[in-house]
Amino acid sequence: MLGIWANPAAIVLGGLLGCLLRGGIQEKYKATINYGLALCVMIIGISGALKTQNTLCVIVSVIVGSVLGEWLRIEDGIGRLGDWAQSKLSKGDTGFSAGFVNASLLFCVGAMAVVGALEAGLQNKPDTLMAKSALDGVFSIILASTYGPGVIFSAVPILLYQGGIALLAGVLAPFLTDALITDLSAVGSLLILAIGINSLDCLKSRIRVGNMLPAILIPCVYLPVAQWLGGLF
Repeated sequence: MLGIWANPAAIVLGGLLGCLLRGGIQEKYKATINYGLALCVMIIGISGALKTQNTLCVIVSVIVGSVLGEWLRIEDGIGRLGDWAQSKLSKGDTGFSAGFVNASLLFCVGAMAVVGALEAGLQNKPDTLMAKSALDGVFSIILASTYGPGVIFSAVPILLYQGGIALLAGVLAPFLTDALITDLSAVGSLLILAIGINSLDCLKSRIRVGNMLPAILIPCVYLPVAQWLGGLF
């Protein structure tokens, strides 16, 4: 389970370093760094989304998941959690909640989180999560230099999310086929792309990425149903 603990530790260390750098970076450099990070996040999202060949699954997942997430108002809940943490831990820091939400979404969404946690739970193999830890550590430095300490506290949902998957790995593994993991990754990568677009601040209104989170789970239902219907016809 080394990787399960290494990932949040890397985020905390990177976030602390980013916070130390925050005060010494001029606003124009912060803006440029933020745009550069947004472009990097978009590339990660695009490359992951293109790996699937089941485009219909991705479309259905995003539409159904978005409707479900809007009904559940997931993003409002995440935002309230970030605001609560800000009120308790970092009063007056307007970037705290945004940093917590953006970092939590970015670090949780994606194939490496799922696959790495499964490997840790089934084989006690930390390789994927150690690689993810290095990437997340770098991203947390850049994010924290822009948003502040909210990024550090994103380590908590990362630990719970990946730790939960690792603990349930024995139950989940038989159902997570290569095709399903690919489609889960594609949907998650689209959400990562949306995070990058939001960071560019080029739209009139933000994409409510948090409300799209249920989309990641829809392929777990879509693929078995599609196979069953295919068998009927």
